[in-house]
Amino acid sequence: MAKAKKNRPSAQQSWEQPQQQPQQRQKPRTRAERQAAEAAQAQARAEQAARERRQQTILGATVVAVIVVIVAVVAGVIWWRTRPVDTAALRSDVEKVAVKPASATDDYGFLISKDGINKPVEGVPTVEFYMDFICPGCGNMERSTGSTTTQLVQSGQINLEVHPLSFMDRYSTDNYSTRAAGAVINVAEQDPEHLLAFISNLYAEDFQPQEGSSYVATSDEQIQQQAIKAGVSEELARTISDGKYNDWLAAETQVTINRQDLENVSGSLKGKVSTPIVTINGTFWDWNSMDSSTTLAQGLLKAIGLEESQVGTSTLPSIGADGKALYPAS
Repeated sequence: MAKAKKNRPSAQQSWEQPQQQPQQRQKPRTRAERQAAEAAQAQARAEQAARERRQQTILGATVVAVIVVIVAVVAGVIWWRTRPVDTAALRSDVEKVAVKPASATDDYGFLISKDGINKPVEGVPTVEFYMDFICPGCGNMERSTGSTTTQLVQSGQINLEVHPLSFMDRYSTDNYSTRAAGAVINVAEQDPEHLLAFISNLYAEDFQPQEGSSYVATSDEQIQQQAIKAGVSEELARTISDGKYNDWLAAETQVTINRQDLENVSGSLKGKVSTPIVTINGTFWDWNSMDSSTTLAQGLLKAIGLEESQVGTSTLPSIGADGKALYPAS
């Protein structure tokens, strides 16, 4: 920290020296130079926009166009951010719910490791994934990183904690978010061995429903079929849509979307909670600041300190159980 403070005055002083300013602010003199500069600026803006488009859902609102965001959801976002939110009271509401999943962590997730549910491997990073099952960005995140994280879990290189949410119910005609999340919680409780495969199936490109006006009704039976494909028995699959955790799910979702530690720290969504959310060792991972040439899976591996060739091996991530993400640089 002291080093950073020492460097700041030096940078400021360089701007204060009159003889240096013309060089740093010199404008392109020829038409070709101006065109090249404009092209470079346009490319930089396009890359930034591409990075920010990856993160698509703000408190249940799909960011498909600025106008849609302004008209449809800005009022809701402002409501959450301009009125004091007592998360302690919201947590109290969760505790008051009669039926709770026994395997849930203190932050309402389900931790999976090579040893099973709620049996974290010591000395390795814990990656947490907050998801709504109709959220397009969450689907993109799962399809991009799911195979890698599953291998990392199976080889004991990470603990993975999944957090099902239900704040996008209004973007379906039949409360799909709640029904899919409820089924996931049931599988986490009763057959955690097949949990990650079930989540992967729900986010499959040929299954995950679109939100809003493009939503096509998706039945409980269709959700159950994805569980069966993941290895869940037909007998159990027929019971996972009982809705017994719906009240708990609704209450814990309200806690999650009001947690300041899950707010974006950069980009146009800075200060807003949006999904997908990823934390590494309990700290928000700013994956939206990654270089556009880096895939989500590559970025995650760089963040925990592991080479692609080391996935599925006995090599452990360099950040361990307490370190902060190495990438992107903060």
